Parts: sequence; structure tokens; C-alpha cells
Amino acid sequence: MRVDRPQSGTRQRARACTETLEGLVTASFNGHRGFVLTVDLSSDATPSLGDLRRSVRQSLSHLDTDCVEDAELLVTELVSNANDHGRPPVKLRLCQLPNSLLHIDVEDSDRTHLPRLRASAPGGERGRGLVLVDQLSHGWGFNVTATNKVVWAEMNCRESSPAGQS
Repeated sequence: MRVDRPQSGTRQRARACTETLEGLVTASFNGHRGFVLTVDLSSDATPSLGDLRRSVRQSLSHLDTDCVEDAELLVTELVSNANDHGRPPVKLRLCQLPNSLLHIDVEDSDRTHLPRLRASAPGGERGRGLVLVDQLSHGWGFNVTATNKVVWAEMNCRESSPAGQS
């Protein structure tokens, strides 16, 4: 099982990403380093999970296809958990960090329901989200502040190779 509390270096990277994104509502750019996408999921115009996955796919189109597909799953699980167990406002942020790291975090204002990795009931339809997050990510955890909770995951992602190159 992976550590569900951030290590100091991870906490610093997450804070740097979050500080970079503060004050932004919904925007994206593909500078391939730093801020990639942030979405406020608390408005009346909240996108469906399918639309959210498409936005992730477009924002990460410069990365390896396998990484993008895994990132879509991570986003789906983290956002679904925030919607099911958190409290608005909910925000999604993706940030590409140095050394090919992709940082994904979802913020909500419920500081009492903290994520924990556990086995799902046999035949159960729920309870596998954090197991997927644990398996697909390089590391994951959460930070709790005076006003919110941020659940994050990081993964290693390569830039996609130009056509014809390997």
C-alpha cells in the first residue's frame, strides 16, 4: 500500500502547483510545463464526467496516450469521490511538473471525510476508486487546511513521440 500522507517533497510540489493556479477559474494552456487545466465543478454549468474526460484528453494531448488514459481514470475517480463524499465548492486542477510528473488534485470543502484505501465488499458496485488511484498513480494523498481538503495523485508521464519516431 502506498503512503496516503504526502511526503515533504510531494507536499511542496502540490503547494507550488496550487499556488500557481490560485485565482484562476477555468482556463487552459499547453505550455507543457506548469498549469495545464483547472475546472470549477461547483457551478450550474458543471461538465459531465464524459465532458471532463474530453477536456483532460485535450489538455494532455502532448503526452503519451497511455498516460492520458490513466489520467482520465484518475480524474474520474477523484472527482466522483469529491462529489459523493465531499462538499462544494469542488475544483479540479492538473499541473505538469518537472521530471515528467503530472499532478492532479481535487479540492472540496469537507475536511471531515478523509480518503482511505480499503477493500470493497465482494460483489459490491462501489469502493474501488482509491484502489484504482493507488494502482495508477506514482503516489497519492491529501492535505487538509483550515477551509478545505485537497486529494491529489501524481503520475509519471512522457511527452508523446512525433509520428514515425519511437
